[in-house]
Amino acid sequence: MANTVVDAEGAILGRLASKVAKRLLSGEIVDVVNVEKIVISGKPASVIKEYKAKLDIRSKYNPLRGPFHYRLPDRFVRRVIRGMLPYKKPKGKNAFHRLKCHISIPKEFEKAKLIKIPEADSTKLTVKRISVGELCKQLGWNYDSKLDPNYKE
Repeated sequence: MANTVVDAEGAILGRLASKVAKRLLSGEIVDVVNVEKIVISGKPASVIKEYKAKLDIRSKYNPLRGPFHYRLPDRFVRRVIRGMLPYKKPKGKNAFHRLKCHISIPKEFEKAKLIKIPEADSTKLTVKRISVGELCKQLGWNYDSKLDPNYKE
């Protein structure tokens, strides 16, 4: 079975996640690239405030039991897509294992045909937006482009 490589640059997070989840449930293997360039619609200050409030949610007696709040964009997007899957059932668990998210475009996908999801396109958005990369930096992601061999400015 061939991999489906989805270019997420400029896509709206929720719409992209629902379309990718649908593909995963149909049995496809999906690789999502450029996850740090996905956008979340809304005022940046309120989006950041909302996600920082989520960081305070944890188990009272043992925080190591979760919930886990990821700060890396690839893990962040993977968790959002997981929310659109029935991940506690075998069908959803198998679908989730077929998903991979990548920051920028890895070398193995440079020559692959990238698919854009037209329903998730953010060019028609008239409201303010923030990218997942910017949000993750506000949540504590320390990104060093010198360490990433796949990073392109």
